[in-house]
Amino acid sequence: MITTLPGLYLVSVGIVKPAAWLFGWSGSVVCSTGMLRFINLLFSVGNFYLLYLLLGKIHQKNKAVSGFQRILSTLTLAIFPTLYFFTFLYYTDTGSTFFTLFSYLMCLYGNHKTSALLGFCGFMFRQTNIVWTIFCGGSVVAERLNEAWKTELMKKKEEKFSSTKESFSEIIRILQFLIKYIISFKNLVALVVLIWPYILSVSAFFTFVVINGGIVVGDRSNHEACLHFPQLFYFFSFTLFFSFPYLITPCKIGNFLQSLRKHPMYYGILIAISLFLVWKFTYVHKYLLADNRHYTFYIWRKIFQRHEFLKYVLVPVYIFAGWSFTDSLKSKSIFWNLVFFVCLFAVTVPQKLLEFRYFILPFLIYRLNIPFPPLSGQLLEFALYVVVNAVTLHLFLNKTFQWPNSEEIQRFMW
Repeated sequence: MITTLPGLYLVSVGIVKPAAWLFGWSGSVVCSTGMLRFINLLFSVGNFYLLYLLLGKIHQKNKAVSGFQRILSTLTLAIFPTLYFFTFLYYTDTGSTFFTLFSYLMCLYGNHKTSALLGFCGFMFRQTNIVWTIFCGGSVVAERLNEAWKTELMKKKEEKFSSTKESFSEIIRILQFLIKYIISFKNLVALVVLIWPYILSVSAFFTFVVINGGIVVGDRSNHEACLHFPQLFYFFSFTLFFSFPYLITPCKIGNFLQSLRKHPMYYGILIAISLFLVWKFTYVHKYLLADNRHYTFYIWRKIFQRHEFLKYVLVPVYIFAGWSFTDSLKSKSIFWNLVFFVCLFAVTVPQKLLEFRYFILPFLIYRLNIPFPPLSGQLLEFALYVVVNAVTLHLFLNKTFQWPNSEEIQRFMW
């Protein structure tokens, strides 16, 4: 029934075996539940430090950010509810996040061989992490493209480069530039030389898929890939909830309404497409309907199953959530955004099961790359995470129940 590769178990052996030898502990001690969970606690400490370093590296040019704000943001992300909860259980999420964040940090520092190797370690914890190895390589390419694009604009003596332009003519010019850049053999060779470690890792992944006959190991019948487009809408809504202090503000709402007035036809087409995707591509996994131990079970039963048309009524919320999400990344280059959204699509849409743990890494990478919110927003965000964690842990520890056909104690969790 285990569907992931044995990264967590290999690391566990690498820790408990030396511990047994050094301290003379018996197998029942070093391989106890408490000791195995302690391994994830170590990963959690590592995640805290990596988040601190990543925030410092990504926002190093922002001198207005105080040390307190940086530490507060680090602490807030370290206790991000879906990640924090599984710190205390023997799950793959904490180690998966650790190696992916470490890989991203090494990529930002230009250590691409190390980054690709760490990305492979992340893949050993969860196969879909290969997407974030692609993201690391893609972000390197995006940086090179961004530099070339600015040079191109300077040659034409046009106005100063801006990544926030959204006009149709601007998009056409960027596409023309991309085609011209890619068909250049010299440019392609330069890019391959730059990102070959990532290419090697991705090639190893595809070799695994061919040999394995698919991406999943173990229980394949319940983990089939499909085009579940509404997963993107769920992710945007999930992000809107956990980032509401700076995604739902009077300024954001005002800008959205202004954009709505300026481009009514664009939003009309967007709503029509979204309604079609919800209609034709909504999938409901049997786990979502049967397993009442998770938040998603109750969200689906209390909201989506209340009325057939409610899933369509929520489309305007999805549109606002997606717009707010995209707007908060406008400080990043259009090429970075392109790479990120392709990877976001690849990591969410093929999943049939609505599972909030799948949103951990895309959310963290998003949150790391948006501009620092004001201190009031950060404090509100921190308070939200503390409350959600406290409620979830209380339910898990104190509100146990039993299924009619089982004597085992069941616990509510993410």
